[in-house]
Amino acid sequence: MKKYAEIGKSEFELKDSYFDGYEYKGFKVRTKLLIDGCKEYKPLKISNAADVYHTFKNLRESDRERLYSIHLNGGSDVIGVDMVSQGSINSSPVHPREVFKPALLSSASNIILVHSHPSGNSFPSSEDRRITQRLKKAGELLGIKVLDHVIIGYDDYYSFSEDSAWE
Repeated sequence: MKKYAEIGKSEFELKDSYFDGYEYKGFKVRTKLLIDGCKEYKPLKISNAADVYHTFKNLRESDRERLYSIHLNGGSDVIGVDMVSQGSINSSPVHPREVFKPALLSSASNIILVHSHPSGNSFPSSEDRRITQRLKKAGELLGIKVLDHVIIGYDDYYSFSEDSAWE
């Protein structure tokens, strides 16, 4: 293995981005969203907590807590969904780094958090409230707004943004 000092300029070139146009062993690396077989692609739009509930209500069938982040562009189009955490019956560990890394990689402007409560009760726990506030603050620092955190119960949902204490 060559040491860094032995690598010539022809072998190593520092670039601003190693994603678009980078060539490695004859393969060009590019990041681009492709929708194969669909000429009239219309992105999913999520504009309120009811949309989140109807899109993710199958989480109520989960036997453990699962937290997802929904990545949105400036026009509220869904550009990505990431399962951030899967926990136990009554908890799911969440760290801001795990929430925002995929959001940064997808160039999200905003995110919405959604998670299940296997108990069926959609009311937030004190831990849910604490982590939501922590994620809102982290998002403000990164320039990615947390628009909402929706908790899915059996037949209903709880939306932090619909709560008067959200702001």
